[in-house]
Amino acid sequence: MKFTLKKKKNEHDASGDIAELKIPAHVAIIMDGNGRWAKKRGMPRLAGHRAGADSVRKIVESCDALGVRFLTLYAFSSENWNRPEKEVNALMDLLEKFLRNKTPEMMDDNVKLGAIGRLDMLPNNVRTELDKAIATTAGNTGVTMNLALSYGGREEIVDAAKELVKQAVAGEISADNVDNAAFAAETYTAGMPDPDLLIRTSGELRLSNFLLWQLSYAEIVITDKLWPDFRHDALVDALREYTKRDRRFGKL
Repeated sequence: MKFTLKKKKNEHDASGDIAELKIPAHVAIIMDGNGRWAKKRGMPRLAGHRAGADSVRKIVESCDALGVRFLTLYAFSSENWNRPEKEVNALMDLLEKFLRNKTPEMMDDNVKLGAIGRLDMLPNNVRTELDKAIATTAGNTGVTMNLALSYGGREEIVDAAKELVKQAVAGEISADNVDNAAFAAETYTAGMPDPDLLIRTSGELRLSNFLLWQLSYAEIVITDKLWPDFRHDALVDALREYTKRDRRFGKL
């Protein structure tokens, strides 16, 4: 899945000012709109999820080409387990096939795979493929793609708090030692920079329990594009908006 900046005939050249863009180290994306994309075309929801998987591949290529170092994708939330069993099973099958089929491409493109969330809730076959893909790509040095799976921001905060309580009970830390850095060290994304930019597709205006701790100072860009339609030009448009922002972090 090698990436090239080739403009098709009559295609809008959103990449013309790439050299002027500020490139965030970490981009997080709430991938929304697969079902609506399929419904608009009279197709089953699973067709939208398959189309969305292709957008994942394209955006990983684009982020790597543009110099984004970390890309975190909200792939399956803790609330998504409440969807109809048939759809959940289909999503898990799609995820398993994605991991199995795309690992060789990730190796070719030097992409490192990571995952965050309550991964022990995933079916055994999916967890096996996930662990295998993570181990296989561990030595890659290109963009890191983090899949948020069985993920919830509140659940992550609870899990981090539980770990700190365990350490306190064991006498390893005291309450006075618990600060922002100590808490961040127990989050799923420990060791990664917090996202600089959050993109949400499909025009929805909410965080949906995604990276509640890490997004404290992220810039937020909302696009009306449905996720299966979100490709390189749309990403560049979001980065153009990010470039305009004045990030002060509470300072003057």
